Parts: sequence; C-alpha cells; structure tokens
Amino acid sequence: MIPPFFMLTNKKILIGVSGSIAAYKIAVLVRLLVKEGAIVKVIMTPASTAFVTPLTLSTLSKNEVLHSLATDSSWANHVLLGRWADVMLIAPLSCNTLAKMAHGLCDNLLTAVYLSATCKVLVAPAMDEDMWHHATTKENIEKIKSFGNLVLPVHHGELASGLRGEGRMAEPEEMITYLQNYFQQHTTLAGKQIVITAGPTYEPIDPVRFIGNHSSGKMGIALAEECKNRGATVLLIHGPIKQQIPVGMHSISVQTAQQMYDACMKVFENTDIFIMAAAVADYAVAEISETKIKKKEDELILTLHKTPDILKQLGAIKKKEQLLVGFALETDHEKENAIKKLKLKNADYMILNSMRDKGAGFGYDSNKITIFDKAENCFEFALKSKKEVAADIVNTITQKGHV
Repeated sequence: MIPPFFMLTNKKILIGVSGSIAAYKIAVLVRLLVKEGAIVKVIMTPASTAFVTPLTLSTLSKNEVLHSLATDSSWANHVLLGRWADVMLIAPLSCNTLAKMAHGLCDNLLTAVYLSATCKVLVAPAMDEDMWHHATTKENIEKIKSFGNLVLPVHHGELASGLRGEGRMAEPEEMITYLQNYFQQHTTLAGKQIVITAGPTYEPIDPVRFIGNHSSGKMGIALAEECKNRGATVLLIHGPIKQQIPVGMHSISVQTAQQMYDACMKVFENTDIFIMAAAVADYAVAEISETKIKKKEDELILTLHKTPDILKQLGAIKKKEQLLVGFALETDHEKENAIKKLKLKNADYMILNSMRDKGAGFGYDSNKITIFDKAENCFEFALKSKKEVAADIVNTITQKGHV
C-alpha cells in the first residue's frame, strides 16, 4: 500500500474559492499541497478576491489563478478545467455557492467548472452557525450529497461574527489528511478488471413490440462510476437505457438477453470482479413475427422460452480468484429468495432489493439494499442515493479481503 504522504504526489487538484472570510486559509492549503507534490490550480469567485488575492494564490500554486469566465483577450475553458483535475475541492464553500450548486445555477467561473467537472468534488463549508443550521442550508447540503459530492465536516469554534458555534471550516491540515485518505481509498481497485451489467433487456415480439421491464440502469452506472473512481478498469455492458454513459467509460450496448449473455461470456475469463446489476428478461418469445402483428382476435397467445441464466452460467465457470456479485429484486419472502439465489448461482454476494421498500427499485435515484455473503452474513443498509449505495456495495466486497 502506498504511504499516505505519497498519496498526493502528481495528483491534479483544482481548488475553488468562494466568498468567505475563511478564504484566507487557502493560501496555507495551497502551500501544503504543493509541498506534498500535488499539481494545484485555483479558481475563485469574484467575491472571494476581497478576502485573498489571486496574486497570492498564483504565486503559491505556480499557476495562473482564474476568477472570471472571460477577459478582454481570452476565455477560461471551464470544460477543460473540469476534466483536468483528479479532484475538485471547493473551500471555503459559502452559503451562496452551496445554494447555486444545489440548484444548478451557473453565473461565475467556479459554478461553471463545477457543473462541467467529471472528477469527484469535495466541499469544505464555512458559514455562521445560524446559517449552517438553517433548514435551507441543511436541505442544500443533502442535495449536493445526493449528487455524489463529499462534504467535509464543519467545526465548532470562534466564528467571524464573534460568536462561538458550528460552521467553522476544516483546517488546511485536516483537508490534506482528508485528501490523502480519499486517494488511498480510491486506489483500492487499481489494476482490477471489473465488468458491470446494467439496465433491462428487450425481447422482441414483432418489429415494433417487445417484452421488457422498468429498469433504468441507474444502479449499474453508479457502481461502474464508483469502481472507476477507485482505480479499476471498468467495462459496462448495458441494455436499452436513457441514462448517459459516464465520460471515458468503456461500454457495450445490447438489446436482448441472448446478446447480453454472449457479451458477458466473451469477457468473463479475464475479469476480476463481475457485478450482475442488469434486469435480464427471464423469458423471450419463441417465434418473433417478421411483420407487425395486427389486432384481429380477442386473444393473442405467445409461446415463451427461457432465456440464458447468465449469473448461473458465470457461477458454474467461475475461478476461485474471481468475485461474482448478483442482484435479487423480490416482492415476497425476500431474504429467503435472495439466499436461495446466492447458493443456486454460486455467487459470492447477493444484493437484495425489495419492491416493498418505498423509494427503492426501478427508476428511483435512491435504493435500499441488504447484502448477503456466502456464509449468509447479512449487511443491511438504510435508504440512500444510488451513488451512496454503490459505495456501500464496493466497501462491503473490498473490506472482506476479496480484492
């Protein structure tokens, strides 16, 4: 394992500074990051320049500091900035910038970069206690968390108002430790080849109709992003989905269960971890009509045949060093059915979704899961965003020593 003090070497860190008195601490943060070997760039809101000068931060970072979308002679390419960084740290995060992030407002360079960032975004809030405890602030914090952003804890102490309370920004040394831990955690899957399936399959009836389900692919995509963020090489095999595939993600698009089976079998041998999150149709039409079926009779009888059981087949050929993870979406006898599927398919983990859990299942941005391992140990989790659920799943299978 790489020692923490080497974790920031050559890491590209983009710091966004918003308008708060705590901005004066960012000079120390930049100096410490550069000392740790990080490559640092800084962007500022116009309001933040009243608290710390761009000249100070550009001198310490050894890079030009940007604070406006355009000057008389050039344009700040916020898209490239958002793709350049390994991580974006917004510190201090003012109440105003927090609200803009929560609601997608884009009226300065910092918010433009945030909205186009493809890297993980960390924030260090700084505000007076009453502002920190306001219901709107709490709601906005939860909202940006649901987007996958990480929020550093605030501290209790002396505030700019002269009062003492919560809302004080984390100290620069704490941010350094947080970043070291972040990069250490997010190299846990370095060198691993991971395949994840996502979305539904569509089984054609005729040229215009099909048998399908309501899977959106959101859970599989969240898992793919989480594994990629932890250093893995990820292949996403997905059915017909409307979700946008993450930038830079290797993917294979399929339509039917047979096509997904073929794609999975082709890559399985060289896979370290295989996560079967797709909702694959159990049955397909035996005879597909070459022309659109007309509505003539009162009844239409279709003969269906079983589709390939992908998880079971992978479990049958799985090598000892490979890790196989399945999903079980159940409506009744949930735990019993999940454990039965775990054993029958020779999976290492089975992740249970219950259709009876409000806010979980197909189409939602949230999920509620229970994870079972081969020893029938049970790990239950509360309702969370699918991004957070993905982290819980990856944490569970990595902390057990399988990878």
